[in-house]
Amino acid sequence: MEGSAGDRSSWASSVHARLSMQANRGRDTRPELLVRAALHARGWRYRVNHRPLTADRRRTVDIAFTRKRLAVLIDGCFWHRCPEHFVMPKTNLSYWEEKIAGNVRRDAESNALLEGDGWTVLRFWEHQDPATVVEEIEASLRKLS
Repeated sequence: MEGSAGDRSSWASSVHARLSMQANRGRDTRPELLVRAALHARGWRYRVNHRPLTADRRRTVDIAFTRKRLAVLIDGCFWHRCPEHFVMPKTNLSYWEEKIAGNVRRDAESNALLEGDGWTVLRFWEHQDPATVVEEIEASLRKLS
């Protein structure tokens, strides 16, 4: 049963850990939905899970204002190493150190690629107040007008 939840060659330290991590959403998270709903209610229109880079079609942004070239990403505290909330798992330490460091490197690379292609990039943490996030997005949109 290679690759199954019971496979000990898996990255997961237990069946429960594997199922928990597989259940994490890559898009449409609660923080994203709250911000998107507030933006929509204020009359803003945007693209969701957009792939703005022609050179690297695998990279997506959570919210994209294509005409203004504004990319918004709402990062999870665990997956992107939030300085306030991130706690390194105790089990399978070498896997998690490499995984999280890779995510942080990819975030910085994505920022550089987007900015190099003329995009303004805004990154927020999942724990930030959605109303504050929306205000910052709106301020950037007005500045880009």
